[in-house]
Amino acid sequence: MRFVIKALGRTAAIGLLLWLAACGGADQTPAPPPSATSAADPATQVLRAKASPTLAAVRSRGYLACGVHPGLAGFAFPDDKGGWRGFDVDVCRAVAAAVLGDAKAVRFTPVQTQDRFGALSAGRIDILSRNTSWTFARDARGLDFPAVTYFDGQGFLATKALALATADELNGARICVQAGADSEDNLAAYFKIRGLKYTAVVAGSEAEARETYQSGDCDAFTADVSALASARSLMNNPNAHVILPTVISKEPLGPAVRQDDPAWTDIVRWSVYALMLGEELKLTSETVAKARDESRDPRVRRLLGAEGDLGPLLGLKADWGFQVIRQVGAYDEVFRRNLGQGSPLKLERGLNALWSAPQPGLHYPPPVR
Repeated sequence: MRFVIKALGRTAAIGLLLWLAACGGADQTPAPPPSATSAADPATQVLRAKASPTLAAVRSRGYLACGVHPGLAGFAFPDDKGGWRGFDVDVCRAVAAAVLGDAKAVRFTPVQTQDRFGALSAGRIDILSRNTSWTFARDARGLDFPAVTYFDGQGFLATKALALATADELNGARICVQAGADSEDNLAAYFKIRGLKYTAVVAGSEAEARETYQSGDCDAFTADVSALASARSLMNNPNAHVILPTVISKEPLGPAVRQDDPAWTDIVRWSVYALMLGEELKLTSETVAKARDESRDPRVRRLLGAEGDLGPLLGLKADWGFQVIRQVGAYDEVFRRNLGQGSPLKLERGLNALWSAPQPGLHYPPPVR
């Protein structure tokens, strides 16, 4: 055989070997087809439920640990019975409703400005819902901001008696500001750019800054506009004070979580979006049960778990969205009772309206599908 192959040359030899194989001289056992599970199915990979250590811990202990402001009217404050109320409080209740089916299964931990990120990083809380701005540095240093719950900006509170039209008229004024907050840097930048002078009266907390301002030891108080509205509502004569129209920063506020658990970030994000989608689909805490049973709108049915079975993709029950809206309400209900016309703050929706509102705002929740 070696002689034949040599005589025929390389090309002919290859042909001879192929002929021998065809005649049974080589193993003809066909290779088995690829297993249905041996190759990764992209769709399966996308739809596989993610494991969240934080979710597992929350379910194991039976409650959500939420860090909130020690006392900011409209956002987080203990009532006269010791229960917590407010916009940021309701965000945590929405997450608890989604993951535990019980909006009341939350333990609230009041945290100061300087301690809030440490409490989150150390694992003492699962979520920080404390009028906290989403910024580059915070995002880059181990935090995730799942969604913006309130679009805000830094402003100024002054007495009506000063008859100020803009913050530029505060040249040479004494301005109360909280130490360690972004407000300090924003204030300095605003006055430096305009070549204006001011004297910072630095306080250790928002409550201290409010009291210092009310006592007359400073001419104006600067903080997020929502915080100023909260402070004004607690003053002896709220009508004697006005929030100036000047807004000097962007402050997208929302809950923060640790960056090492992306599945938990998704859970918090969609708990927030469930509130907004509830408003967009004209659902309320009073009508959501009927909508789940009777609505033929696939958007409503997917959100409420009547079809699609999407909740398990995040390790949640199918009715996670239903529980959020039934127990906490849609976004407009949450806003109204804590910050809007049903509250002492009487804040307008403004930028915090839905994209689809008659006067559109910035909230644009992605679809559930």
